[in-house]
Amino acid sequence: MDNLVLAFAIIGALGVGAQWLAWRFNFPAIVLMAIAGVLAGPVFGVFSNPDAPAGAPPMEFLFGDFYRPIIAIAIAVILFEGGLTLNFGEIRGLMKGVRRLVILGAPIAWILGAVAAYLIAGLSWQAALLFGGVMVVTGPTVIIPLLRQSRLNQRPATLLKWEGIINDPIGALLAVLVYEFLVFGDLHASPGEIIGSIVAAAILAGSFGFGLGRFAAMAFRRGWVPEYLKPPVLLTLVLVCFEATNLLQEEAGLLAVTAMGVTIANSRIASINDLRLFKENITVLLVSGVFIMLTANLTFESVAALEWSSFWFIAAMLFVVRPVTVFLSTIGAGLSWQERLLVGWIAPRGIVAVAVSSFFGASLMAEGYIDGEKLIPLAFAMVFATVTLHGFTIGPIAKALGLASRDQPGVLIVGASPWSTALAAKLKELETPVLIADTSYRRLKPARLANVPTYYGEILSEVTEHHVDLNRFGYLLAVGGNESHNALVSTDLAPELGRASIFQVNARGKEEEDRQALSYTLQGRTFLHSAAPLDELQRRHYSGWVYQRTRLSEEYPPERYLDDLGDEYEIVLVIRRDTLMFASKEAPLTPEIGDTVLAYLPKAPDPKPEKTKPAGDENEIKTPPPVEA
Repeated sequence: MDNLVLAFAIIGALGVGAQWLAWRFNFPAIVLMAIAGVLAGPVFGVFSNPDAPAGAPPMEFLFGDFYRPIIAIAIAVILFEGGLTLNFGEIRGLMKGVRRLVILGAPIAWILGAVAAYLIAGLSWQAALLFGGVMVVTGPTVIIPLLRQSRLNQRPATLLKWEGIINDPIGALLAVLVYEFLVFGDLHASPGEIIGSIVAAAILAGSFGFGLGRFAAMAFRRGWVPEYLKPPVLLTLVLVCFEATNLLQEEAGLLAVTAMGVTIANSRIASINDLRLFKENITVLLVSGVFIMLTANLTFESVAALEWSSFWFIAAMLFVVRPVTVFLSTIGAGLSWQERLLVGWIAPRGIVAVAVSSFFGASLMAEGYIDGEKLIPLAFAMVFATVTLHGFTIGPIAKALGLASRDQPGVLIVGASPWSTALAAKLKELETPVLIADTSYRRLKPARLANVPTYYGEILSEVTEHHVDLNRFGYLLAVGGNESHNALVSTDLAPELGRASIFQVNARGKEEEDRQALSYTLQGRTFLHSAAPLDELQRRHYSGWVYQRTRLSEEYPPERYLDDLGDEYEIVLVIRRDTLMFASKEAPLTPEIGDTVLAYLPKAPDPKPEKTKPAGDENEIKTPPPVEA
């Protein structure tokens, strides 16, 4: 292939397609992307070119001099976006654990990984030291998707996220340190001078990232940049930060952009959520595309270079190096044994490990270290092993240790009222996790009396993020009395829950063409088929309407059920194969056999009497099928 536009189109389709399949079937996204890249690359040769030399990596030949800059830019943006999610408020009570994993854990992992690479993988001590540094990384490209799918509790999820994002640049700098020793140690610099220069460069890079982050935050707060220019300005600053510090010291840019992201994340910028959303969208595309490019760049020759010792090395990294690192570094850190056990198992490697290994593997070979060629297939093998094993086991192991929710995705109800309290009580009866949030302690009183879980406070506050684990919820009902607040809640939580899972009750029943009505782009789906406003739902509640649950079957099919309901009813939700489906004006529900239907009725209807048949008819129905009330 020599058409770059077609190549980008295929890469995008494979990457985004893998992400969609992962979401649709609840598979680890990184695993599907790796499979897609391998199939497109070495298996089917989609990106191969007949003019390429035998054994040449197809993607490097296709993109030429642009291949490494594309990977470098993508990693810079990914690490910045990871830093942009690190708010210091998250780690209250976990600061000691995070510090131990980074300050103590990284050196321990480096030493143990280097020993394993030397004794088991058969690398020279020079290559083993460098590869041990690379294996310190457990980056956000794989950690964040795993956390998104596994629904971990907040503490272990925070530990894994902070460790992964901070350790990425640390691992790269350790590899730089070893490389500088190997290349310049015997020439004009002493070991002390090399270490001093790298430490100084790291301090300068972190300071530069911090300063640029503070400057961006100040510019945004003072209105020096209009809203529509903030995302592109920020993206440009990330690239400037990355390349400027790389000119100072190779790979120091990774540390600089991470520091810049953390600085902006903790600078109290009003538009921080919009910036995070923009960066997250870019990162999803970059992670998808770059991982496809890296895996498609594999060749059968590089895979064939792996020996049985390589697989024993991977086993040692998984079952010895990582657990020992975590248990030693977190002694006295205030973590439970379950948290230490889970963190000691989960350490997937991703794009940064592969990219850094590719760069230094080629550089070592150019300096005469023959086993540098083993670094690339070893890194890929480590990535495949970790993303597959950790991707498929993080959920079951976390549930077994009591560190993840065993329940189905819950329902977050924002806005307390007698009607919403009755709905929440019925959801709880259906064994669906539910929480009612409101800023009025008085309005929450009926829910507390009904023993329904409540949260007193503003759901949009940053403080709420540290008290309410939003990962437990898969649906949002914005049903407060303030329509603007309902829309704000729907818009703010849409990136986390998805627009299709957010439903909103119109506070006053305005029509779309009303000039005072909010734009539909700011709102969730309109709750209920009839789009009844809150006042009407409250009227129904006080006039005696009740919720009724009914299981449909072949003996009691949907047609008969709907006929028995009469003319006045609301279908609230349908439970189909353990999945909640709420009714909305935009997507009416049609009950099917096997569904459990929750309806809202003036009163519990009595089943219609069966038509009697002539005496002696063997098919006479003695009693009608029961309806659960």
